[in-house]
Amino acid sequence: MGAQLRIYRSKIRSAQTTKKITRAMELISASRIAKALARVNEAGPYTEELSKAAALVAVHSNVKHALTTEPAKITRAAIVLFTSDRGLAGAFNSQVIRSALQLETLLEEQGKTVEWFLVGRKAVGFFAFRRRAYLGSWIGETDEPQFELAQQIGQKIIETFFTHEADGGVNEVHLVFNQFVSSITQTPTVRRLLPLEIEGKVEDPSIPAPPVLRAEYEFEPNAATVLDALLPAYIESRVFYALLQSAASKHAATQKAMKSASDNADKLITNYTRLANNARQAEITQQISEIVGGADALAS
Repeated sequence: MGAQLRIYRSKIRSAQTTKKITRAMELISASRIAKALARVNEAGPYTEELSKAAALVAVHSNVKHALTTEPAKITRAAIVLFTSDRGLAGAFNSQVIRSALQLETLLEEQGKTVEWFLVGRKAVGFFAFRRRAYLGSWIGETDEPQFELAQQIGQKIIETFFTHEADGGVNEVHLVFNQFVSSITQTPTVRRLLPLEIEGKVEDPSIPAPPVLRAEYEFEPNAATVLDALLPAYIESRVFYALLQSAASKHAATQKAMKSASDNADKLITNYTRLANNARQAEITQQISEIVGGADALAS
């Protein structure tokens, strides 16, 4: 009984130590969520307005630009997968990887060859373990992403997009990342980045409007030059917004996972304390029985 009691007490100490660690990580993630959401809210209006501007130029310029024109046939597509550098976040990484693989299957069924860009150590580890190839990877900056990282990813995407298919280029790009919905819910999101998909409400030039409401656009020096300058900024802002959404989602997932771990540690401590008390009581009962038995033997 004494050995069993020591085992239970050792497990209680281990559970208490684990609870201290998970509780501290929960509090750290909770403090980081507020900062991450603030960055998302700050970047959101800029990204939205830039998207509207790019859409307006694409609609009203009537210029066939490589980043806005849908190819006659898409044979090669790229997926930019956003994960985290660290684990302990529940299903955060597994669900976004699963969504990316489902997108890969869908694109391959359409006859497209899929290439990969990986953001986050978990995605790189997933592909390295399975010995799968990828065109580029970025690690080490997913917790607090900076705009420089988005610029590097955007430049690589544009470079690959303008490369001929025979030389390894692609003519379609998709982003796959976790979107922050709430502290409880983070939803894997798939969004096509290139060619440009017009989002938001844009005037339809085929529908006549009253002269007083019709807007006329002039582009200086010309529409093609404006698109050349505007669309790379649009791509970088979209990538940066996906990085911020992924970072906020990761902190929320970590907080939820650590809260669950702390609750489980509490349950373990309660269960092992009950078992330890039972073992201690059984040991005391056995000792009393031995003493009574020895006294009876001496009396007889």
